[in-house]
Amino acid sequence: MKLGLIFLISFLFLMNRMDREGCLNLKPMDAEQLRESAHKMVDFIADYYKSIEKFPVLSQVEPGYLRKLLPDSAPYHPEPLQDILNDVATTILPGVTHWQSPNYFAYYPSNSSIAGFLGEMLSAGINIVGFSWVTSPAATELEMIVLDWLAKLLKLPEDFLSKGQGGGVIQGTASEAVLVVLLAARDRVLRRAGKSALEKLVVYASDQTHSCIQKACQIAGIHAENCKALTTDSATNFALSPEVLADAISRDAASGLIPFFLCATVGTTSSTAVDPLAALGRIAKSNAVWFHIDAAYAGSACICPEYRHYIDGVEEADSFNMNAHKWFLTNFDCSVLWVKVCTYLLTSSFRTHIMQPKIFNSLHDVVTATFYVIACVPCQSSVSRKAFKILDRSALIQSLSTSPEFLKNKASEGNLVVDYKDWQIPLGRRFRSLKLWMVLRLYGLENLQRYIRNHIQLAEIFEEFLKQDSRFEVVTPRLFSLVCFRLRPLNCDLNSCNKLNHDLLEAVNATGRIFISHTVLSGRYILRFAVGAPLTEERHINAAWKVLQDEASSLLELL
Repeated sequence: MKLGLIFLISFLFLMNRMDREGCLNLKPMDAEQLRESAHKMVDFIADYYKSIEKFPVLSQVEPGYLRKLLPDSAPYHPEPLQDILNDVATTILPGVTHWQSPNYFAYYPSNSSIAGFLGEMLSAGINIVGFSWVTSPAATELEMIVLDWLAKLLKLPEDFLSKGQGGGVIQGTASEAVLVVLLAARDRVLRRAGKSALEKLVVYASDQTHSCIQKACQIAGIHAENCKALTTDSATNFALSPEVLADAISRDAASGLIPFFLCATVGTTSSTAVDPLAALGRIAKSNAVWFHIDAAYAGSACICPEYRHYIDGVEEADSFNMNAHKWFLTNFDCSVLWVKVCTYLLTSSFRTHIMQPKIFNSLHDVVTATFYVIACVPCQSSVSRKAFKILDRSALIQSLSTSPEFLKNKASEGNLVVDYKDWQIPLGRRFRSLKLWMVLRLYGLENLQRYIRNHIQLAEIFEEFLKQDSRFEVVTPRLFSLVCFRLRPLNCDLNSCNKLNHDLLEAVNATGRIFISHTVLSGRYILRFAVGAPLTEERHINAAWKVLQDEASSLLELL
């Protein structure tokens, strides 16, 4: 018995030593070690998804919990992968809010999928830094092709395609997309009016527009009072009124300010309101205002013919953005931005190569393109002269963009290629188009449409539950897969009703069984139920409704 115990202890010690020695021999990169470790990691992730419903959706930890569980300093000696995975299970996952849970209904979805995961895995494996064409031609060219594919699925005007006068680029988030086009629009105007005009520039959006517009204005130096959040209300279902916009632009122009940028939204964060794009676009065009459309969430739905009309009027836009990482089965981050007319970016601090010499087949084409460039820039001769030098791109780029010696190369200097480093804030960029390419190929349009429609049908089911319970009220029309609602008992004033709904939100989320979020519309505290997680089924909608009913009943009993 004693010999057996000694043998067991010795065996375990030996195995532990072998495991640790394996760590000591872990190379920076080795094909077979990668194969073995990656298998373990994929198994761990697959097991996580298999058991994801066992976790509280909203993390229940207290601030600072993790510092108490981890050492004060990094290890000197290497540790086994299994030890690290064990720590992930015991210390990290309790502090995770599980965005991929089928019971996650907060904010907007952030989709993960097998195709997206495989693309992310491949991107990490190849691990290029594709800031210019020459650093990895496939990265640049695949991005152009895939974004043309997606533009065609959305039936965007041909002006947004890379084969024409526009093109697409993958940003990290919609916030980055809004920032780069706002900076391009700013620089276009300042080259006409002079740098001292910065204090006069005015940006327009609705009070429902994402807060990224405010941050973009702060970064771009737009004065806070000139970032105009125009008021919306229930009369327009919280969409921006063209009349309100036109009046604001007229007043500002009359007072000597310079209107220069409008951001409209398809699917606002609070309630999925859809701004009237065509009417807003006409106002923007008549006032030489850059017109950007933010369709970060709802843009994905527009691949379905029955929802495409929500972006009617996109032909009036100068730029258009949607987040493939929200509702398009593409792992974060993958925010797609299209710009229609390259001139706006060419005469900004961001260089583009959309108008490539290879598209000019004759002198007639060159002259036509040159006059097209001039016509597309509603500004004075100083900017027009710069635009006229479109074929002398090197001089233009050197004056308007960073072009250090170490980045110069024959393809870029010859204006033969797109260098995406000049379409974004950072220099470096990942091979993000791989995962979008994987999603489009492994699922295909028919499955992506089915995926979107299923979530909208599930939201309809939840909406019907609310309508059948007189204690609840659906606050705004449901357009996609977000339902905005509130608990509204009889004889409840606004403040009391707001507190009641706040308490309901806290009670529901404290259960850990579902996670929802809130907003405020016209002073009313509103609960948001956003369907969009890849694993969500009808049984999860039924269970979520049961949680809401139970918690609502408990609160109402206390009144």
